[in-house]
Amino acid sequence: MLLAAGRGERMRPLTDTCPKPMLKVQGKPLMQWHLEALLRGGCQQVAVNTDWLAEQIVQAAPVPGLTLRYSHEGRDFGGALETAGGIARALPLLDEVFWVLAADVYTPGFEFSQQALARFAASNKLAHLWLVPNPAHNPGGDFGLQAAAGGPALALNLAKDDPRSRHTFSTIGLYRRALFEPPWCEIAAGNPQGIKAPLAPLLRRAMDQGRVSAELYHGPWTDVGTPQRLAELDALVKVN
Repeated sequence: MLLAAGRGERMRPLTDTCPKPMLKVQGKPLMQWHLEALLRGGCQQVAVNTDWLAEQIVQAAPVPGLTLRYSHEGRDFGGALETAGGIARALPLLDEVFWVLAADVYTPGFEFSQQALARFAASNKLAHLWLVPNPAHNPGGDFGLQAAAGGPALALNLAKDDPRSRHTFSTIGLYRRALFEPPWCEIAAGNPQGIKAPLAPLLRRAMDQGRVSAELYHGPWTDVGTPQRLAELDALVKVN
């Protein structure tokens, strides 16, 4: 699932007339970088949620070999449903195990591998997250990481006064449908009421039960959150 429903307030005025996932790096829309990477990883269908300027996302050039299915939160509910609410809404379009990532990050080298998908499917975890070194705009990080014997490292929901290191959530993760169903999530299947709900509380609850694994990703990664970051990234990519 590609999360593409955000308004992109911090990217204004660029996003006044262009949805954030359609902003271009090296002449290519941000979301297209992800769609092409998903296709290379063996994905054939991707669910995309929409809200602001949804028609531009739907009318974007297709990626041959990839089928896109849309969850139109703006059309159906008048606005975006936040991350967990949006995933719950799109759940009928998703498999038992699925990738989720935000359309507004740039990570051209990330591999959506079938091996990672298979390892996660064979585990008892509800989610597997990719964390990155903390960028300047998020120096405190989000989640901790702890090595586990005989398996992947665990993601940790650290208390505010816990001195252990935190890393930033890249927005890329593998999920099991069960995380968005009772008892973890109380939203009805398909979120017919359009309930808005963030993802972090679900993840933290599952972390507290040892049900979320994670790993560090050290490849190029940028949260394209401001016009300045977009300009700097585009200039850097062109130089390289």
